[in-house]
Amino acid sequence: MRKPVVGVIGNAHRVENRFQVQMVGERNLRAVAEVSGGLPVMFAGSPDITDIGALLDTVDGIVLTGARANVHPTRFNVDPCEAHEPYDIHRDEVALALSVACVARGIPLFGICRGLQEMNVAFGGSLHPEIREIPGRMNHRMPRLENGEIHPDPTVVFADRHDVDLTPGGAFAELLGCDKIRVNSLHGQGILDPGKRVLIEGIAEDGTIEAIRIAEAKTFALGVQWHAEYDPQHNPINRKLFEAFGQAMVAKQRAAA
Repeated sequence: MRKPVVGVIGNAHRVENRFQVQMVGERNLRAVAEVSGGLPVMFAGSPDITDIGALLDTVDGIVLTGARANVHPTRFNVDPCEAHEPYDIHRDEVALALSVACVARGIPLFGICRGLQEMNVAFGGSLHPEIREIPGRMNHRMPRLENGEIHPDPTVVFADRHDVDLTPGGAFAELLGCDKIRVNSLHGQGILDPGKRVLIEGIAEDGTIEAIRIAEAKTFALGVQWHAEYDPQHNPINRKLFEAFGQAMVAKQRAAA
């Protein structure tokens, strides 16, 4: 049996403020290759050159990665604000349609950080642009130095920062073998109202939604707010998630054989 092919969404980026490119973080690619056992292939988050039907005919699974850009507020009927930029409206168009298509076609889907947010919006949910502004919430953004720059040490940036209570008997609790985990936190935006088919399966100690499952999906359709691609070789929580994603893709291949 061949390696599962995994489509990993690209993000719009400008090099030297001149050259428009699509890029994806290497940690995502390595997690897919080294833990899920798949062949990662980046596809463009651009609707004019990404045919979703053709893409899903080609891959065995999809990963919607984290990204700096927020999902555009008009996607959940809120006016945009400069303070919450940047946006990536082209990725929005691809990712939201792709989330629904994956679930409909029974193709394993793993949403990470922005990916979880996209899955929620795709099924009719809403987001809050700055979770930390809600009374009682912690600052979920990545650690920074006193001068405002991002902390240079990745072990500090990706360090576990808060607990997540998992739904007893839910998919995450069954998969991870526990009802409480501790995770990293590198996001500003987060889920406000869950979509119609979005089941909440993990909540941070401050009430922030951290883990979701799409109801009645035929296969793996999970989203996490933390960056599960960080060090899955040694982090048992992240490793189990990527292993389960890989197992779902193998099961899909066998069913189609």
